[in-house]
Amino acid sequence: MSVAADARPAVGRRTTRVSLDGLHKTFPGAAAPAIQHLELKTEEGEFISLLGPSGCGKTTTLRCVAGFEFPDQGRVRLNDEDITDLPPEKRDIGMVFQNYALFPHLTVYRNLAFGLEMRGIGKAECKRRIDAVLAMVQLTPMAERYPRQLSGGQQQRVALARALVIEPRLLLLDEPLANLDAVLREDMRVFIRELQKRVGITTLYVTHDQAEAMVMSDRVAVMLGGKLLQFDVPEAIYLRPRSIEVARFIGRSNLIEGRVEGLADATGTYPTYRVSTALGEVPACYDQPLTTGQPVHVTIRPEAIRFRSDGPYTGLVQSAYFLGSTVEHTLQGAGGQSLLVQTSPSQRVDAGASSAFAFDPGHAWVIAGP
Repeated sequence: MSVAADARPAVGRRTTRVSLDGLHKTFPGAAAPAIQHLELKTEEGEFISLLGPSGCGKTTTLRCVAGFEFPDQGRVRLNDEDITDLPPEKRDIGMVFQNYALFPHLTVYRNLAFGLEMRGIGKAECKRRIDAVLAMVQLTPMAERYPRQLSGGQQQRVALARALVIEPRLLLLDEPLANLDAVLREDMRVFIRELQKRVGITTLYVTHDQAEAMVMSDRVAVMLGGKLLQFDVPEAIYLRPRSIEVARFIGRSNLIEGRVEGLADATGTYPTYRVSTALGEVPACYDQPLTTGQPVHVTIRPEAIRFRSDGPYTGLVQSAYFLGSTVEHTLQGAGGQSLLVQTSPSQRVDAGASSAFAFDPGHAWVIAGP
């Protein structure tokens, strides 16, 4: 599934930057704030995912931007305009809800026309916009159908089209793929991202699905307990986590306690440090100065570890599970350090076997914070 290549964008390319300045929100009776002094700024046309588990504050943040909730402290700005106190209908924002919120008694065409008519758009302009957006989301033949006559994926595309047809300056999506099956979810990830790039609209996307965030986003905001833990490009979130919480939440990670022994190499993209661990001395990268003796953690992704006869470390394979494209090994290394190792099926090592292993220094990253 892809966005229609010959469809002209119905949405004007309006450049918008979002600034969330110290947002803080506590609901009555809650033991802790839903969001805590959140700072986040986007660039024009970015696709930003708010990623985190249930209860982390991501949907509350989105609702504060939309105007369905009002923060106790902090401001919401689009470009230089403070919209914190504006009602939702005055914010010029398009939103797609998890349940799509389509009008069941209206056809696809009338669902799209409703918001335009409420804004006083004339019939000719309504038709131009609706025709263009329906072509973009490949639903022109479905214009006279009712939501009940559409599949889940088609309903989701109607919800997207309805949000875009009003030509908003910002698009918000609250877990819009949650109700779709796994295969359709993967198709719709690509579809939404292609559509967003084509339209060029700044987008905030709420999800708890790490794969969605990694595939779709220009940058990812990882949230936990109402706090923004890390805001960066997907590659940095995955390969260079700034905290143990991020390393544990994003994908699978091996966390190894250690202590900095000194600088090994300062010539690479990131300086490499010598870190003493239960496995032995581990070379690990970091982008800030570290002091000798400083306690740290080293994170290594399971796919970065390779069984190799001349590897500097050794361990006993305790289990090996075939997962199709990969084999997942549980390995006990020196000092009782447990490691997860993922290899291709051809590199499988059976349970009970001892093996040497290695990883490149660039795939071990220091976490200096708590």
